[in-house]
Amino acid sequence: MEELRQLREESGMSLGDLSEVTRYDRSYLSKLERGERLGDLETAKRLDEVYGTRRSLQNLWLLAKDDAYLGRYQRYMALENAARVLQVYVPQTIPGLLQTEEYAREQLWSMPYRADEEDAFEEQLVLRLDRQRILRREESAPHLRVVLDEAAFSRPLKDREAWKRQLQRLLDDAELPNVTLQVLPYATGLHGLVGGSLTILWLPDGTCAAYSEGSSSGEMIEEPEEVEQYRLAYDEVSALALSPRDSLEFIRNLMKDG
Repeated sequence: MEELRQLREESGMSLGDLSEVTRYDRSYLSKLERGERLGDLETAKRLDEVYGTRRSLQNLWLLAKDDAYLGRYQRYMALENAARVLQVYVPQTIPGLLQTEEYAREQLWSMPYRADEEDAFEEQLVLRLDRQRILRREESAPHLRVVLDEAAFSRPLKDREAWKRQLQRLLDDAELPNVTLQVLPYATGLHGLVGGSLTILWLPDGTCAAYSEGSSSGEMIEEPEEVEQYRLAYDEVSALALSPRDSLEFIRNLMKDG
């Protein structure tokens, strides 16, 4: 952001000086100043301390975060619609493209909301379910490769029958020629994607983008070197996961036990 560059120049520091003071990488600080990265709240707090700006940069970051998240999500939606291949890792929930309406509704309504926001939640539900059309469109339906962490199956719906319908939906979707589903067991231990979900988008022009998402934030990554690191991380969890056949058997056993 322009404000960051001005503050640094007014302080008489070079990027190298700032890197030494903050212990942040120089290239990272440069991207913050050029608006190529948003950073995080901890970075804003540290820069406030360095520049003596109290909470100004933290407050600015909080405002920018909401706008950036909306913009990145809109960008993601456009790339998802155009992608030829989607490689998805989800650690805690069933991914939106494979959710039943019952699952999507319960997940959306698990977040606190005010009475006057109910219409907005209904709109989100409609939009989420409408996204699923891409898997069954007649032309250029993307190939979807999903790795689901076993933890996602440890959080069933409150209605057991609705949960069984969600599990059956996974089995049905996995029968589509363009959908492959794998389960990553707890026994595989720690890996590079613990803590957040990831989607790798392979686009018609041969390029790739990545979308990394936490519980309340998301980041669109399109720089080739960064995307490559995420691709390698996805390849790792896919290699550790059960085979597609064993993964479907895992889900069938859950249905029998339930």
